Amino acid sequence: MPTVVALVAAMAVALTGCTADADAQASAGGRREAADREEGPIRTALRGLVTDGEAPGAAVLIRDGGATRFATAGVADTRTGRHIQRDDHFRAGSVTKTVIAAVTLRLTVEGRLDLADTVEEHLPGLVSGHGNNGRKVTLRQLLTHTSGLFDYTADPVLARQLSAAEGTDVTGADTKTHSPASLIRAALAHRPAFAPGAKWAYSNTNYVLLGMIVERVTGRSYAAEARRRVLAPLALRNTSFPGTRTTLPAPHGHAYDARGGDWRDVTDLDPSAAGAAGEMISTLDDLSRLLGSLLRGKAVPKSQLRRMEDTSASGGRYGMGLFPVKLPCARTVWGHNGQVNGSYALAVSTRDGSHTLVYRLNSDGPPDPDAETALLTAEFCPDR
Repeated sequence: MPTVVALVAAMAVALTGCTADADAQASAGGRREAADREEGPIRTALRGLVTDGEAPGAAVLIRDGGATRFATAGVADTRTGRHIQRDDHFRAGSVTKTVIAAVTLRLTVEGRLDLADTVEEHLPGLVSGHGNNGRKVTLRQLLTHTSGLFDYTADPVLARQLSAAEGTDVTGADTKTHSPASLIRAALAHRPAFAPGAKWAYSNTNYVLLGMIVERVTGRSYAAEARRRVLAPLALRNTSFPGTRTTLPAPHGHAYDARGGDWRDVTDLDPSAAGAAGEMISTLDDLSRLLGSLLRGKAVPKSQLRRMEDTSASGGRYGMGLFPVKLPCARTVWGHNGQVNGSYALAVSTRDGSHTLVYRLNSDGPPDPDAETALLTAEFCPDR
């Protein structure tokens, strides 16, 4: 699967810290389900993500037809020992891109956008300088990460600003607000990596621009359009776009990074540095419903879903807000991952939307690729 860069490149993690015995806990009230108590390959793989030092805690939710399973390992709070709960809210990072892509494609169905539109048509004069040219970058290229635009998260000036903001807060939270325009300016201080459409390279800049275009076309924020066009129709009541709100909705555990050798609480932060590329907050249940509903054609028409799954522009790496994950048993699942300070999540599903797996860590990791593959293989390749 593609390696998706962290939304805030400066927020590196030293993978050291606490570990804990694996345990499981169901949602509200702490009721344990029979499936949650079972030992097996899923629990072993989940425990491995924690004991390898990737995060203090991990949790997974699996839906297969009418059956649902939930399991946790480690802790949601290193101080109290509280376990991750099924209905805990967390930052979903770049899974946000799946929603933004769906919103954009719904606007093309309405004729308000066209994938051949250029950035210049909707944001005149914005993308220019240092070899950048908005007249040559199309919406299709933004959606598929083939624009060549520099990823603003790799800008060293922005990285220093974010590190400085963290240093002023004892919780490690980024307290500085970043406008979409400022993020784009950071990207445009660099030359593009390649000519638009020539290659593929993951860049958060693409989806920040899409958020700005959605706002320009509709007259409403991308967050409002996401609620109206995706979240509300799919009844994703625990998914939100916080804007500059620094806190997580209740209930929630804590988020950590390990710089300095100890797990450091970074639960509260201003997510505006992620914006339309990754600010979304959600739950395991909501992300499961999002992927399942999307792949069943309930979020966008089937014709647009086929565009989301078309990876021809990226050499098989990425579609539009979705990417394929090829498993050792020759099966392929579809979804997206997300990595933002203190949180990592992956949501995948079989192509028909009937079998989903969503898991999360309460650290930005990233997880060991072999450990993540072991988890997916345990579920989707049971005979291997």
